[in-house]
Amino acid sequence: MATRKTSKKSELATAGDHLSTAAKEVGTAVSHKIEALGDAVSASMKKARKRATVQRDKVQRKIDGLVKMAEKQLAKAQSQLSKAGASAEKSVRAAEKKLEATKRSTGRQLSALQASAERKAKALQKAVEKEAKALKKAMAVKPKVVPAKKAVAKPAAKKAAPAKKPAAKKAVARPASKKSAKKSAR
Repeated sequence: MATRKTSKKSELATAGDHLSTAAKEVGTAVSHKIEALGDAVSASMKKARKRATVQRDKVQRKIDGLVKMAEKQLAKAQSQLSKAGASAEKSVRAAEKKLEATKRSTGRQLSALQASAERKAKALQKAVEKEAKALKKAMAVKPKVVPAKKAVAKPAAKKAAPAKKPAAKKAVARPASKKSAKKSAR
């Protein structure tokens, strides 16, 4: 007897096959979705990196600009400082020169004043000495004493002699006083 092979699968086996096929398809679909998500995430990461790079470059350019501006300001400040220092040094040198010139001129004026004062003092001293000599000479001249005999015999001579003596004293005293007045005026 020949038996017939049944090609019929049980419904359970068929359902299992369908489930396995469906599972494979779901797995494929999920892996496609995961790949798509990965690609999307990767693309968004690339975009984010690109944006970050662009932002970084912008910030770097701004920083570079600020650094350059600060360097320019620093250079400008240094040049102004050096100019101010040179100007101050020049002013100090000019003031020192002026001070030296003032010292020299003051020294010359002082020595000239000292010399002038010494000359005037010597001149006054000579004038005082001359006047003292003149006064000594005037005091040294004594009136002549007339003997008593002659006085009785000639009364007119007595009167004439005293008149001459004061005139002589006045004549000697006048030139001395004029000289002293002239010298003291100098």
